[in-house]
Amino acid sequence: MKAESATHDVDARLPAWQLALFGLQHVLSMAASPVTAVFLMSRMLSLPAEMTVHLIGATFFVCGAGTILQSLGAGPVGARLPFVMVPGGAPAMLFAVIAMQTDLRTAAGAAILTSLFYWIVLPVFARCLRFFPRVVVGAMLLLVSVSLIRIYAGIVVGQPGTPGFARPEALGLALLTIVATLAVARLFKGTLGRLAVLLGLVIGTFAAWAMGSMSLSGLWSGPLFTWPMLLPFGMPRFDVLAALPMLIFSVISMAEATGQTVAVGEITGRKIDVRRDVPRTIRGDALASLIGSLLGTSLIITSAENIGVVQTTRVRSRYVTATAGVMLMLIALFVPLGRLAYAIPAPVVGGTALIVFAMIGVMGINLLGKVDLQARGNQYTLAAALVMGLLPILVPNVYAALPGSLQIVMGNGMAAGTLTAIIVNLIFGAWRLAPVEKVQST
Repeated sequence: MKAESATHDVDARLPAWQLALFGLQHVLSMAASPVTAVFLMSRMLSLPAEMTVHLIGATFFVCGAGTILQSLGAGPVGARLPFVMVPGGAPAMLFAVIAMQTDLRTAAGAAILTSLFYWIVLPVFARCLRFFPRVVVGAMLLLVSVSLIRIYAGIVVGQPGTPGFARPEALGLALLTIVATLAVARLFKGTLGRLAVLLGLVIGTFAAWAMGSMSLSGLWSGPLFTWPMLLPFGMPRFDVLAALPMLIFSVISMAEATGQTVAVGEITGRKIDVRRDVPRTIRGDALASLIGSLLGTSLIITSAENIGVVQTTRVRSRYVTATAGVMLMLIALFVPLGRLAYAIPAPVVGGTALIVFAMIGVMGINLLGKVDLQARGNQYTLAAALVMGLLPILVPNVYAALPGSLQIVMGNGMAAGTLTAIIVNLIFGAWRLAPVEKVQST
């Protein structure tokens, strides 16, 4: 019998043209994340346009390098699973807040400290992995799905009270993109069927261009090539107290990486040894974040949206995501590609994201379907997780009166729901249940 690593779909080496197409699908499904994170941060800090363009390129570059690292691995670093890296929305906002309270050099120092903090906390966190059984991970994925859908629905229609809120054209483009994705998935099989997400986005993009909602006029303006700049804000300043919110988030990020690693194992059929594979994923996040922090970005973490792409397309090869990583680095270096990704209208990107994020919820439901929900402990664990997780998602700023340190955790639906699930599961005797090592495909 051949070794699993030589025969498993995760290790399949597809033809070059398939790697390119499937990799492009991953790139386009996440391209909005680097652009959105940098632009939001740039507007909060009033950064000049030149610095904003530089940070977008640096973010794409680090996302690509991190994606290659997670997909191919290097010793004990990298999951060797089909992961794509993105700049986390929460750490990007924390970076901006720290910069507003202090300065950019201190924010850069906070990102570096947090990247190193991963390595310090990981041995302790690894001993706690038994507290992530299926009911906890399933609830986490469900909350991640709902949270991301809410965020990207706002990207599609805008925010209440702002000009152009809920424009019919925006809703129409998003719905067209979703319908096109479903139609391709239903009508085609084989390679075309697996490219449903990409083709749906392409159809939506062409529709937006035909409607005059997409302009390519500035595609070739300015420089064609750029390189990431080391320490663009100057020599970092290290302030542990200023970095505290980001340090707290790193523990939340490790919990999320645990759920994502287990989820990828489920959907790819790869057996996951969480004591080996989860630390590899977290080390990959830590190293990518360290590289990014030296180039001016915030934390770079594994991408939930691309797990949805794997679930939707059933293309499981880690060499596809490694190819996506190469493409991301090329986008970073060749400026017009970045401008093209930025030119795709938000409703089209949002429509693609909505269906991909919904698939993450499907993964959570699939995991919960394997849980004995007749058991009282599991019932109350899931119910409590949904209450505490959905409350800040459905009622934003519900914890606005709490201290800032508590808001970081309680105001994050995924974090609040996951911590609640762990605590309630312990109260009902989690130590007598099967450890998380059992949460793997057969």
